[in-house]
Amino acid sequence: MCGIVGIVGHSPVAPLIVDALKRLEYRGYDSAGVATLDHGDLARRRAEGKLVNLERRLASEPLGGTIGIGHTRWATHGVPNETNAHPHFAENVAIVHNGIIENFAELRDELSSEGFVFTSQTDTEVVAHLIARELRQGKAPQEAAFNALKRLRGAFALAIMFRGDEDMIIGARNGPPLAVGHGEGEMYLGSDAIALAPFTDSITYLEDGDWVIVRRGGMQIFDMDGQPVERACQKSIGTSFLVDKGNHRHFMEKEIHEQPEVISHTLANYLDFSTSRVGAFETPFDFAKIDRLAISACGTAYLAGLIGKYWFERYARLPVDIDIASEFRYREMPLSKESAALFISQSGETADTLASLRYCRSEGLPISAIVNVRESTIARESDGIFPTLAGPEIGVASTKAFTCQLSVLAALALKAAKARGRITFEEEVDLVRQLSEAPRYASQVLKLSERIESVARELSHVRHVLYLGRDTNYPLAMEGALKLKEISYIHAEGYAAGELKHGPIALIDEQMPVIVIAPHDHIFEKTVSNMQEVAARGGRIILITDEKGARKATIKTLDTIVMPDVPEFLSPIVYALPIQLLAYHTAVFMGTDVDQPRNLAKSVTVE
Repeated sequence: MCGIVGIVGHSPVAPLIVDALKRLEYRGYDSAGVATLDHGDLARRRAEGKLVNLERRLASEPLGGTIGIGHTRWATHGVPNETNAHPHFAENVAIVHNGIIENFAELRDELSSEGFVFTSQTDTEVVAHLIARELRQGKAPQEAAFNALKRLRGAFALAIMFRGDEDMIIGARNGPPLAVGHGEGEMYLGSDAIALAPFTDSITYLEDGDWVIVRRGGMQIFDMDGQPVERACQKSIGTSFLVDKGNHRHFMEKEIHEQPEVISHTLANYLDFSTSRVGAFETPFDFAKIDRLAISACGTAYLAGLIGKYWFERYARLPVDIDIASEFRYREMPLSKESAALFISQSGETADTLASLRYCRSEGLPISAIVNVRESTIARESDGIFPTLAGPEIGVASTKAFTCQLSVLAALALKAAKARGRITFEEEVDLVRQLSEAPRYASQVLKLSERIESVARELSHVRHVLYLGRDTNYPLAMEGALKLKEISYIHAEGYAAGELKHGPIALIDEQMPVIVIAPHDHIFEKTVSNMQEVAARGGRIILITDEKGARKATIKTLDTIVMPDVPEFLSPIVYALPIQLLAYHTAVFMGTDVDQPRNLAKSVTVE
């Protein structure tokens, strides 16, 4: 993902910024750039591809200046090239940006109608022009930036410089992380503490809605009402670890809160948000020419694949066979030569999944993989890969990798539907627009964390929990149970709600919490019938639904978590977050090792 570095220092900063950006290469990027102020004038160097290309450019065309901003870009709006690389300029403003400006098209049209000329395809450039317009109207730089920030919708981290002011960088955060580093007579901005580790271990993490004025002598942080706020300065462990927890208690908590950003990056890799169309990414097979798709994975990745099965079959009318990889590899499944195989693995090193891949290879099937590590064995042995852009996931219990896998599967299902002629142009546009809203809905769910924490306090006192769901909520019920048992050690099981009366109902009594995942969708009333069966036997229901579902359930619950109203297509991605938060807070109350639960490993490389 994109990386940001800013320095207000005493010595030439361009080489320092490039070195800091190297520490963010793990995020993934396709271009890079640096801008500095030298004798009051803005100058920049940008290059497509890896940082070595930028270094060569700087070697032949050095940049002076003791204040600067730098960026590694992962393309969302606009192809990866030098023109779209950051920093972007607009008159007296230079800016770098992580995230997605959701209302960029509206803002771009507004600014274009006033004569502002855009030179890139990016959403970032609108922010620079918004600020430039404010400056034209006589606003001071701080006021100009603040006014522009209030116009933005979406997820963003920003660093902004102004021509003529060699002692100020303005930063802002709404979603993607941004930290301020404290030095002696020098100050820094970075999208991760690891980037700032060579300069300082004293870090202040901005919170959502914060914006900051950074000068050599210190910083001032404000909220979106323009009021000064205080944020703690803390010691970073960025020098010891690849990434650190920031201002979160655990890596798992941090990774849950990173999901709006990483979902947006992953979706933007496969969808064209500017046209609301499926992107032109390549696949190692033609969806129109295969008659079946075999999916195999382990653990949470398998459950992502189960949700994908619903999407492929519903939208693309493509039959899907899905197996747990440890079973698939020994089942000797007969495979049609007209079928294709898809494997899902966060690490790309899962032994059973790799063995299943090799079985399909021996059967002559085209192989594809959804992986979070492009250099992994599964990626190398596949004919084509569909990378997730989750970034390093340190917590053993997968969170952001799961929702990124779902994001890729949703995009693939739409590509298959389009290739097979199963959706119209209008349906494609509508479904892509729905997916583009997923990061915003995820951000809204994160605001329910304290509410979910109060529910988790009740769960921390029980030893057994049932999860119920129908349709795509059935795999989510299994994922919720898996998360809870992984990190809290509470015995939990996920069932299809319609299976309740075929056995699990025998477990229901006054002590048994039953978590029901039930957005108000096309099978909501069927799920309510199952809830009635639980209520009749004294079961304690925790309902996760939306406002309409909460009104129509008319069943007494132990608690109800009211979610945003989301389109049915999106609900598996968005509803993954409350079940993650519920497991996380329960484990915290129980005092378990959340990030490294007993007996588990992040990457299972043995059978």
